[in-house]
Amino acid sequence: MRFHKVKIVAIGLLLLDGQAVQAATDTTTFQVTATVNDACTVSATDLAFGVYDPSAADDEDTSTITVTCTKSTDYDIGLNEGTASGATVTTRQMIDTVSTDLLNYSLFSDTNRTVNWGNTVGTDTVAVGSATGAAENHTVYGRIPTGQYVTAGSYSDTITVTVTY
Repeated sequence: MRFHKVKIVAIGLLLLDGQAVQAATDTTTFQVTATVNDACTVSATDLAFGVYDPSAADDEDTSTITVTCTKSTDYDIGLNEGTASGATVTTRQMIDTVSTDLLNYSLFSDTNRTVNWGNTVGTDTVAVGSATGAAENHTVYGRIPTGQYVTAGSYSDTITVTVTY
């Protein structure tokens, strides 16, 4: 019988020992923070009018400007006058690098091609309120007026898109 009591006492000591080995715990918390500033990115497709025939109707085509801004950011999109000497946002011109002849064209913000798209915020830019946080497309409507009998050649210009936010 004594032998059995020793076993029981040994098992009891092991249980007490197992409880004494358990670790204590404590917890705390910490904050995770970030500041997000207004930010925008912009890209654009080329506006390729193709072959211009001065005896036909106005040549019209479009370009797409894609703007992605942080959610709820207000922004304006402006288009400069291009690179031709003496051009303005209302008298844009493509140049033929061989002959140096100029081909007039216009950029508009509406499908009817009546609202000139310029570069002065609050005057002739496209104002966009409250960005969605996703890519937003904006169409540029271009027109080369008929009746410009310039030297045959390859005409081009470069427009800078400015997003103000």
